[in-house]
Amino acid sequence: MFLALLLALSMAASTVTGVVKDGNGGAVAGATVAVRTQTGAEEQTVTGPDGRFSIETALSGITTLVVKADGFAEKQQPVGTGDIEVVLAPARVSETVIVSASRTEQRLGNVPASVSVLTTEAIRTSPAVVADDVLRQVPSFSLFRRTSSLVAQPTTQGVSLRGIGPSGQSRTLVLLDGVPFNDPFGGWVYWTRVPLMSVDQIEITEGSASSLYGNYAMGGVISILTSRPTRRTIEAKPQFGNYGSRKLDFFASDRWNTLGASLEGSLFDTDGFTIVAPRERGPIDNEANVVYRNFTGKVEYDPTDRVHARFRAGTFSENRLNGKVGELNDTTWTTASGSVRALLPDNSTLQGSLFLDNEDSHFNFLAVSNAAAARDLVRLATDQRVPVDGIGGAVQWQKVFGAKNVFTAGTDLRRVEGESQEDAYVAIAGAAAGADKVTLPANLSVRRLSGGAQKSAGFFVSDIYTPIDKLVLTLSARVDRWQNYNGHNRETTVATGRPAANNKDSIPDRTDSVVSPHVAALYHVTNRVTAWAAFNSGFRAPTLTELYRQFSVGAVTTRPNDQLVPERLLGGEFGINVEPISNLTTRFTVFDNRVKDPVSNVTMTASQPNFATVCAGLAAGNCVQKRNLGRTRIHGVQTDAEYRLGTWLRLGGAYIFNAATVTDGGDPALGGNLALVGLSLAQVPRHRGSFQASYTNPKYVNLSLGVQISGLQFNDDLHLQAIPAATLTEAGYDTSITAGLPGYTSVDMTASRDFGPNLQLFFGVQNLADTVYFVQTNPSTIGTPRLVNGGVRVRWAGR
Repeated sequence: MFLALLLALSMAASTVTGVVKDGNGGAVAGATVAVRTQTGAEEQTVTGPDGRFSIETALSGITTLVVKADGFAEKQQPVGTGDIEVVLAPARVSETVIVSASRTEQRLGNVPASVSVLTTEAIRTSPAVVADDVLRQVPSFSLFRRTSSLVAQPTTQGVSLRGIGPSGQSRTLVLLDGVPFNDPFGGWVYWTRVPLMSVDQIEITEGSASSLYGNYAMGGVISILTSRPTRRTIEAKPQFGNYGSRKLDFFASDRWNTLGASLEGSLFDTDGFTIVAPRERGPIDNEANVVYRNFTGKVEYDPTDRVHARFRAGTFSENRLNGKVGELNDTTWTTASGSVRALLPDNSTLQGSLFLDNEDSHFNFLAVSNAAAARDLVRLATDQRVPVDGIGGAVQWQKVFGAKNVFTAGTDLRRVEGESQEDAYVAIAGAAAGADKVTLPANLSVRRLSGGAQKSAGFFVSDIYTPIDKLVLTLSARVDRWQNYNGHNRETTVATGRPAANNKDSIPDRTDSVVSPHVAALYHVTNRVTAWAAFNSGFRAPTLTELYRQFSVGAVTTRPNDQLVPERLLGGEFGINVEPISNLTTRFTVFDNRVKDPVSNVTMTASQPNFATVCAGLAAGNCVQKRNLGRTRIHGVQTDAEYRLGTWLRLGGAYIFNAATVTDGGDPALGGNLALVGLSLAQVPRHRGSFQASYTNPKYVNLSLGVQISGLQFNDDLHLQAIPAATLTEAGYDTSITAGLPGYTSVDMTASRDFGPNLQLFFGVQNLADTVYFVQTNPSTIGTPRLVNGGVRVRWAGR
């Protein structure tokens, strides 16, 4: 009996506590801390905002404490007794662990792909209050319109990497903790949904990833990873800025043995600013702004050291004024997701996930009655509501064979159903403006219900093979099949109650499939030089919005096209990474991508087939339709460098030359336009660059400086639209620019000071010089002016 009691006591739970610091003595929050036995069993936790950790464990024979943190080298040391202090050293860039490029954990230095990583440090030293403004540090990243999501209508927030197919619909898959984040109906991204304060790392895979992820990943992947629940932690970040901007971020969490839970949220409000250039501004132009609320709860459960389960649920709401009197959009979105990961008896890993989306968006569009004159009269043109439901899931199995092969196989499925419920209005002939002399009355003309459903399924296999220590080979392939069904465009003329000319009660179903292979190799020439090459293939199926939903921007209306076919990509890249001296990392990459049948906004002319049907009621030049072009080529070079001087100073810079051109305008008999051949793709500048410098010393001050440079880009496919010369002159630009949107340079800065482990004061400025840069023509709209914000970050953590 006595021996049994001794055995029970030896197996009873014990507590391992300590603190993780950097070389300057500052706390390292969000570090993963594990206690590990000689047999390989381990239990984990995460450090709180003060760097402290506490692990209650029943493991016996614990010998090693393993600590990993973003931006630091892994540290292992004996567990010992009493309170443990762990001091981390900065990691080489190549030691950063990433997941998105291969759907498995790999060190960046062993990944044969172009990958950029934004660390916790880079995110927290940015003055940006929304995620897309943080991502602009990476020159390959761009949105369809080059302005912030603080004022950009959501459907213009589609993300493009390296200029592959810029439009409102993303060619890049965005993941939040492994769950698809793109809008299920249109593919764009609500960047205000990103819980920025709890983001630990952002991984950007710039080559095609369709061989692993299928649809949306034709142009790459952006994976956003957030903080895990930590023990008894509360963090709040209230901040205030000019233009009446107010934001509150908070994060609260706790852990109880095998269970962890957190609640996080973000609330933002701003008066906004006028986005039409001053010279062209009229009485109808007012402030564009956004008010949003984002709340998420997470639960993690680890019943054993071999099983990890996670559940996440959130609600998001956003209300916008789009810069014209009465033009607005609002969205509500509820999400839920869950996943389970298990280590099987043969030491292979099996994981599964399920996610749900329920979204309801409302948009209206106003027609400017005299856009060329005083901009003093508008009328309602379209009012849309778009309800969307989506469900998806994935299963993945992974097994390490010997010391040379990491094999992965998986499948995923997704179904999306949505409908654009639209009321279209026409002007009342001879009607006078209302008392405000700004709005004109309009008659409801057509009711349109246009939408359908899309389901897709894919299966992939991947093998990471290391035949010798210096060589890493990656082979992957994926088969995808999808179907568009229940398509319809039911149009009713309100005056008669009868179907309109374009009425289609039913649109024929379409089914397609594609195989996406990928081959890549990386070779460590020396311990400081690495070369790699990859052959990529990818695809993207048209979204429901491209197939069924129309929209307007100013006087231009874009029609959908239910005859669109999938885009296909073949491409390759070659890169070399060099570390010429300690703490200096450089990279040079050459890329070449060829896209067949790219979906683009094509300006319709009276000579094109079906012009009268497609553009009914619209003048030539004001009618655009989604069309598959023949082919495009996107090629160029990309380079970046980073230098760290100890733990205090970090310098980084990046540049991309991007030649994105139309090589085949498509068959004229099918609506193609040979005049597009040789022209640059709209919204893709040839030159982009960035520079960052940061000084981090918690004892004194933290400072950072960022510079973003963007070259000339064109607003339309034919390169005809231009900023008026008088508007250019007023903004200080050369009037010799006869088409497109001039290039610009923007400077950001932040400063912060820690007062003990629980309090930080910070101050930031975006667009420090208040540079005027143009976003769009007709009318000329401008990007964000100088934005100033400051506040406090308060942190509490208990053992």
